[in-house]
Amino acid sequence: MKKLMNLEPSRSLKGFLAIMPFILILMLYWTASNDRLAENPYDKLLPSFTQISDAVERMAFTEDKRSGKYLFWDDTSASLYRICIGIGISAALGLILGMLSGLLPLVRSGFSPLITIVSLIPPMAVLPILFISFGLGELAKVMLIIIGTAPVIIRDVQSHVRQLPSEILIKAQTLGASTWLVAIRVVLPQIMPRLISAMRLSLGTAWLFLIAAEAIAAQEGLGYRIFLVRRYMSMDVILPYVIWITTLAFAMDFSLRKLSELCFPWYHHQEAGK
Repeated sequence: MKKLMNLEPSRSLKGFLAIMPFILILMLYWTASNDRLAENPYDKLLPSFTQISDAVERMAFTEDKRSGKYLFWDDTSASLYRICIGIGISAALGLILGMLSGLLPLVRSGFSPLITIVSLIPPMAVLPILFISFGLGELAKVMLIIIGTAPVIIRDVQSHVRQLPSEILIKAQTLGASTWLVAIRVVLPQIMPRLISAMRLSLGTAWLFLIAAEAIAAQEGLGYRIFLVRRYMSMDVILPYVIWITTLAFAMDFSLRKLSELCFPWYHHQEAGK
C-alpha cells in the first residue's frame, strides 16, 4: 500500500482539485451575500452577483458621461503601462548591475553594500520624497516600482552569477576569452532564466507599490479607482477590480513562465530533475 505522500493524482483529479477551492469560495460568498441581502436589501458589504455584473457593465461597457471613456479599460491601460515600464527598467538594471557586480570583484566591493542598504529601505517610506522630487506624474509612480523591485532583482542575479561553477569561467579564460566575451557568451545565457524568475517573484511587490502610488496621487488607474469608490462602499466595483488585478498579475506571471520555458528549456529540465 502506497503512503499518502507518494500518491500522485491523475490529470483529471488535478484539475478537479485545482478548481474545487474556487467553487467553494463562490458558494460561500453566494450564501453569505444572500443572507445579508435578505436582512437588508441595501447592504453594500457583500453585493449579489447581479449587482457585480451590473457594475462591470457600467464600468467596462458604458461610456462615462463626463469623460466619454470606458473607465475600466482606461484604468487598466494606465496601470499596465506603469507596471510594465517599472518592471522593464528594474529587469534591465538587474541584468546589467547584477551581472557586473557578480562577475567583477571591484564592482562588487564598491556596489554591493549600497544595493544591500537600498534594498532594506521600505519603498513606501520614500513615496513622499518621490512625489516631492518628481511631482505627481507618471515618473514618481514608476520610480516607486523601480525602487521596490530593482534592488531585489539585482541581488538575485548577482547571487546567481557568483554561484556559477568557477571551472566554466576559468576554461573560457584559458581559451582566450576576454572579460566582455565571458560575460556575453558564458554568463549571460546562464542568468537569463534566473532574471525572468526574479521578475516573476517581483510582480506581486510591483503591483503592491503601484496600487499604493495610484491610491495617493493619480487621476486614472486600477488602484486609483478602488480608493476612489471606497468612500461610497461600492463593493460591487471594488471586487471586480481586485479580481481583475489578480487576473492581470497571473497572466503576466504565466506569460513570463512560458517565455522562459520556450527560450531556455534546458534550465527547466535541470529544475525538474532536482
